[in-house]
Amino acid sequence: MRDRRRVLALVGGFGAGAGLLSLPLGAPGVVALGTAAFVLAGAGFIAFTAVFSVWLLNAVFALDEARETRARLAVAEERLRFGRDLHDVLGRNLAVIALKSELAVQLARRERPEAVEQMIEVQRIAHDSQREVRDVVRGYREVDLEAELSGARGVLRAAGIDCEVTGDTAGLPGEVQSALGWVVREATTNVLRHGDAKKCTVSVRRPEGRVVLTVSNDGAVAPSGKGGSGLAGLRERLAAVGGTLNAGLAGQSVFLLVAEVPLTAQTAEAALEVAS
Repeated sequence: MRDRRRVLALVGGFGAGAGLLSLPLGAPGVVALGTAAFVLAGAGFIAFTAVFSVWLLNAVFALDEARETRARLAVAEERLRFGRDLHDVLGRNLAVIALKSELAVQLARRERPEAVEQMIEVQRIAHDSQREVRDVVRGYREVDLEAELSGARGVLRAAGIDCEVTGDTAGLPGEVQSALGWVVREATTNVLRHGDAKKCTVSVRRPEGRVVLTVSNDGAVAPSGKGGSGLAGLRERLAAVGGTLNAGLAGQSVFLLVAEVPLTAQTAEAALEVAS
């Protein structure tokens, strides 16, 4: 089926063979010609459907591989960005620490009092480097919920999955948005990598005193997903803000993920004021 000439030769051979075989059996020339034409058409249709099925199957495999590659590239890109940030923060400071330490050694060997000042400067730069690294990590961990919802909608639609996002995130505290943003990011990755989803729905609701994020998609194949390391990590992030996470099948081939985070009285009032 990968060689078109061979397929055409087989189809033509079946048609010609059927016509030639009809003649020794006593069939008139018109009947033999009609038989050859009928077999030719039938064999051509079967060959076309077979070739098209193989092509379609290869396209499905290629699409699945492309989704996996896209997910890996997204992770690799984020790692590179994080690595660049750390290099920018630590590269210059470590170079200065090395130079000042070498200078302090030389001054100490000469019993110069300036060696103490150089080591104090090294200590200060080291503390500054620790603070800057913490800022980089904090910025890496913090996630904006609205940006994650918008990104999930764009990525899923680009993958051919109908995505509907409802709800308002205005006024939610930063730690709640960060935790729920990670839920959206992990859920989007699971939709792309697992199952064969055609539709995904993401909703943000605000019942009294809490915020509930729901992500549902069809085409699920996993039995529950509770044992995955990704969901375990999400439960830890939500637990840090007093939240919970439930995930599993809800109906036939429908996967449902529900994240719930309580809001303090002050936070709830501020969120309602912003939303109104």
